[in-house]
Amino acid sequence: MSTLLNNFLSRTEFDSYKDLRHRFSIHVPTDFNFAYDVVDRYSETEPDKEALVWCDDKEERIFTFEDLSIASQKTANYLVSLGIKKGDSVMLILRRRYEFWYFLLALHRIGAVAVPATNMLTAKDIEYRTNAADIKLIVTLDDPGLQEQVEKALLASPTVQGLVTTGPARTGWLSFYEEFEKCSKTFPRPKGEAAVHNADIMLLYFTSGTSSYPKMVQHDFTYPLGHIVTAKYWQNVEDGGRHLTVAETGWAKAMWGKIYGQWIAGCAVFTYDMLAFSPGKLLEKLAHYKITSFCAPPTVYRYLIQHDFSRYDLSHLKYCTTAGEALHVEVFNKFLEKTGLKLREGYGQTELTLTIGNFPWMDPRPGSMGKPAPGYDIDIVHPDGISCSSDEIGEIVIHVANGRPFGMFAGYFHNTALTDQVFQGNLYRTGDTAWKDSDGYFWFVGRTDDLIKSAGYRISPFEVENILQQHPAVLECAVTGIDDKARNQIVKATIVLTTGSTASQELALEIQAFAKHISASYKCPRIIEFVKELPKTISGKIRRVEIREKDQLASKNALEK
Repeated sequence: MSTLLNNFLSRTEFDSYKDLRHRFSIHVPTDFNFAYDVVDRYSETEPDKEALVWCDDKEERIFTFEDLSIASQKTANYLVSLGIKKGDSVMLILRRRYEFWYFLLALHRIGAVAVPATNMLTAKDIEYRTNAADIKLIVTLDDPGLQEQVEKALLASPTVQGLVTTGPARTGWLSFYEEFEKCSKTFPRPKGEAAVHNADIMLLYFTSGTSSYPKMVQHDFTYPLGHIVTAKYWQNVEDGGRHLTVAETGWAKAMWGKIYGQWIAGCAVFTYDMLAFSPGKLLEKLAHYKITSFCAPPTVYRYLIQHDFSRYDLSHLKYCTTAGEALHVEVFNKFLEKTGLKLREGYGQTELTLTIGNFPWMDPRPGSMGKPAPGYDIDIVHPDGISCSSDEIGEIVIHVANGRPFGMFAGYFHNTALTDQVFQGNLYRTGDTAWKDSDGYFWFVGRTDDLIKSAGYRISPFEVENILQQHPAVLECAVTGIDDKARNQIVKATIVLTTGSTASQELALEIQAFAKHISASYKCPRIIEFVKELPKTISGKIRRVEIREKDQLASKNALEK
């Protein structure tokens, strides 16, 4: 057991989910700063404790807490030399490079605002983010293509005053490593006006934009403490273990699984800086680096289970979790068959930490998100705010009358109107729909905009996708509603086929008959479209809104003709 965990919890071990739910409590230090109060504390008491195990396809590096403490203090001095001070926003586009941890911790030390972003952004995306977040400095990995996109964005990014690369200097760019080694190894905790306080903005993350333009979610300096539950009691990380969350640092899931909760619980973070996703290579890394706990979105598991697991020694792997999208039952069952491990689903948002989860004392029900995490007072309500009965679909809301849970966002940056819109009557409206069974397990349905209303029925796209996913020809699918005069909406399935399957009218009829055999006829897709790939956000989430918009445009054009 990590002794550091005891600094923040009055109790670390629990006998049951009920015990966790009712007796878990977090002690929040005055002016908590993760860099000083976690990283430096480990550096002082256990300097050789493993913190970050990093590799790509060519090399590896292992960092202790002392290594990262020194590196981040030097980086903080470097940033200050460039004029970065408390409250300044710095964009980090570093993929999974280990320098991300240097810069993130350095910004925490200064009290500056870290704004992680994915290296897949275009100039237009970067321009939007630089202006929305008042970015003063952009730091990128050594990637000429990415840097060209940044340079194009600068033409309409007046707040940006400098560019830094982890590679060699180029016109308009400073090289981080040309100055890094010259910087002092000590960066004292700021005091006076420069002191960092709990309510200060620490982190800005942009949402993935599945149904609208990305929003800026702001988290304060207490945010890392909210992820104690995420790591210790959902991902079940081990003190001295190695945890891998498959996430690029440009997305908030990286904060769920690549630093805060894992380190507080004493677990090292493993990161594989892959240029492209390869299920086989990922399985090799899990085996070679003896990963003890693993978290990935359902899509990753869907590809992993197509491989022969007997080729890999996964004996160290003890606990696996999933989040980001709803988990299909077929994936759960196949992974269990191959590993003996039950995937434990969880739910949360960029705005939140783990909110609902399948915890160690619970028997996970395939397809269920689980039960509420400690600190979250959750309900499912109708549009009028009245609580739903068991099995009724409604919106997931969080009661905040008695205070906000640790890790919950402070609001949308520079957008009080949008913040007020989601916080109504002491409720936070998630915009996600679900239903709860008689045992208190929550079952995801979809975004409020994704819910299909057909002939008086309220249909979950996930439920239909879960059915279709069981057909051997279906690799991926997205279910949406199409406007219909007679039924209000009808169900459409957009399907990516497995290798070896051929799109045809006969196959479409076969899939429809398959769905009717398993579920009620009103859930059966009346329209099936075969595509090579589904529209997704940069983070890999399916954009059903894009499918709906395409269908609406096609319908409009047909009417005009």
